[in-house]
Amino acid sequence: MIHTKLKTLTAALAVATLGAAAQAQSVELIFSDVNPPEVPRSKAMVEIFATELGDDFDFQPYFSATLMKQGTELVGMQRGNINMAGLPPSDLAQQAPEFDILGAAYVVRDQAHLKAIFDSPVGDQLREIAREKLKVEILGTFYYGTRQVNLKGDAEIMTPEDMAGVKLRMPGGESWQFLGKALGANPVPIPYTELYTALQSGVVDGQDNPLPNDRAMKFYEVTDQIVLTSHNVGFGMLLVSSQLWDSLTPEQQDAMKAAADKATAWSDEQYLAEEAELIEFFEGEGLKVYTPDVEAFQGYAQEQYLDSQLSESWPQGMLDAINAL
Repeated sequence: MIHTKLKTLTAALAVATLGAAAQAQSVELIFSDVNPPEVPRSKAMVEIFATELGDDFDFQPYFSATLMKQGTELVGMQRGNINMAGLPPSDLAQQAPEFDILGAAYVVRDQAHLKAIFDSPVGDQLREIAREKLKVEILGTFYYGTRQVNLKGDAEIMTPEDMAGVKLRMPGGESWQFLGKALGANPVPIPYTELYTALQSGVVDGQDNPLPNDRAMKFYEVTDQIVLTSHNVGFGMLLVSSQLWDSLTPEQQDAMKAAADKATAWSDEQYLAEEAELIEFFEGEGLKVYTPDVEAFQGYAQEQYLDSQLSESWPQGMLDAINAL
């Protein structure tokens, strides 16, 4: 009886040891993000990405900038403090200016175009730049929404010339202010939290934001129309440190790529569905929603960029390659 109990105990200890060893061998993924946990792209990381990875990985997410302050994540990956993050092109451009091209007006046209860019040789070039200069791998892209022009008054806006004299609130900073000029407007830097009052009082004639922001901040209460200029696509890149990536087996790399594909696809669908619903919502609130001559805006904007110093860091031929997709 004692011998049998010892055998049973030994077997149980062996199973426990094997389980602990398996867990110890799992790849630790420390992910930092500024977004709150309830938004679709955060849910996609927890509910899809982590689930699809399986037992080979131990995914540890930190949302709402609880682990790394906004703007410090890239350096954190390079130093080994974290090994995954979701970052916009502007963050990568701090060390690799080539990524600035992705934030310019009408370079990325919509969610489908964004995916096409990263599925093309342009995407291969960007991934190579990220690896060589930043020591990170780009696993995929998260679509955040497309910025549209939201104005007071009923004057129809069809071309950049129609924007002449329009005081358009844009975020502070040279690149954002230039984006306003590239639309033909007179950009005015005003903090986001003060924008509702600025619209209400007439300090500015309009603003630009993705449609979900317009509803969340109730800008529709103090404006009259939304012009679907679709001039700038907000997105982030799902990144993993090259050091960790290189330590993975080919099977683990494939699993991570597949998980990223599923997570980003699901998240994108949620944002696209919300934007489609919001057009009907704003029309129900009495706003006029219409599409201008987008080609005229695109041509005008890209000419402004190419004539400025902001395009000096753009890789040779990349704009033409993106436009051709």
